Amino acid sequence: MTLIPLPAFADNYIWMLHDGKNALVVDPGDAAPVLAALSREGVQLQTILVTHHHADHTGGVDALREATGAQVYGPARETIPEPLQRLQQGDTVSALGWTFQILDVPGHTAGHIAYFCAETGETPLLFCGDTLFSAGCGRLFEGTPAQMLASLESLAALPGDTRVCCTHEYTLSNLKFALEVEPDNAALVAHNTRCQTLRADGQVTLPSSIRLEQQINPFLRSQQPTIMASARRFDAAGVDQHGVFATLRQWKNQYR
Repeated sequence: MTLIPLPAFADNYIWMLHDGKNALVVDPGDAAPVLAALSREGVQLQTILVTHHHADHTGGVDALREATGAQVYGPARETIPEPLQRLQQGDTVSALGWTFQILDVPGHTAGHIAYFCAETGETPLLFCGDTLFSAGCGRLFEGTPAQMLASLESLAALPGDTRVCCTHEYTLSNLKFALEVEPDNAALVAHNTRCQTLRADGQVTLPSSIRLEQQINPFLRSQQPTIMASARRFDAAGVDQHGVFATLRQWKNQYR
């Protein structure tokens, strides 16, 4: 099975997975990169998976459905272009011979979902939309800090070798913030060096892995003493675990 990140807009990735004959794509905000990749790879689009309703993740859905007849799946509690098979926690989707479990991960949006496949014959695979980024997480446009923290904790509990397919190339900016929060984290320093080299060479920093994110992502590490101390330096109001997370998110929103 071939996994390809298709660049779109300034920093989006539309993920394509294909078996040499048929393909699925995740969060196609623009049809053009997908159509070009289908032609280049010589495959037919069967399935479109949508994680949430934002236009940079859904803008190409109608054109791709009209061009290919692909079946569209998306979150039950969000407005996505119809016709759509609506999904929520506990549902499954079969595509390319693989079965994806649906995870409710509200926070970035109220009805955001993720797609997780454990039985790939390789390492597990997670399409997490804008919930989890490498060294970061999505802004809270509709959900609460408590919801986002619970969503991230559910993803962090997945197998450590799970490939994390985020939908934005935010890694360097996220790493810059993470180093501000936890400057003495050796894994973080090393990963920043690797990613700086990758981006200088025009390469993608993704997919990440759950194990790596557990080591470098401050939003998955809010119980660590170093993270808690940094959050208190930013905002000295007494913070419990949820307070630490909310403070980190507020800090990141302001960080440049």
